[in-house]
Amino acid sequence: MNRNPLALVVVALVVALGIYVGYHKARRSGASLTSHLTQSSPAPDFSLQSLEGKTTHLSDFRGKAVLLNFWATWCGPCKIEMPWFVDLQKEYGAQGLQIVGVAMDDASKEDIAKFAKDMGVNYPILIGKESVGDEYGGVPALPESFLIARDGKIVDKIIGLRGKAEIEDAVKKALDTKPGTNQTSAAASTPVFQPQR
Repeated sequence: MNRNPLALVVVALVVALGIYVGYHKARRSGASLTSHLTQSSPAPDFSLQSLEGKTTHLSDFRGKAVLLNFWATWCGPCKIEMPWFVDLQKEYGAQGLQIVGVAMDDASKEDIAKFAKDMGVNYPILIGKESVGDEYGGVPALPESFLIARDGKIVDKIIGLRGKAEIEDAVKKALDTKPGTNQTSAAASTPVFQPQR
């Protein structure tokens, strides 16, 4: 079966344009291309609305290992890794893992909720804000995930699509920490996540 070379070129151009637009859509205005956050940095707390309309803080999950995933409904690689996150939440949730998805696109809450339901998501999905993305370095590419230890410090960062085994290794690393691990003073043993009251 012969393929039209012009059609292949058009498809390649459409794919390239989609990647380009997606990359720039994911970049938020004024956001830094490189994150100021490093391993062992405290993860910035935030306040975002869940799909159910509940105000959720990152600090609500203190004492758990958190996989914080920035994603969007238009992001192809996000659709690949979301079923892996569903499996990881099932497998490691009882050990203290909490996956949290932050939707960073302009879709309506209803569209995001339908997308999450269709994907069988079993973890909280929050409606992202540009300011939160900026706190995490502007999330220049999606998907982007931060692995946060039980003490509230970042232990790993995954930009783009990686293999499920690599993500699972990062999850295990976050789970292997305990609140106060490697802390040098009594004051430092207080969890980094402190809810604003």
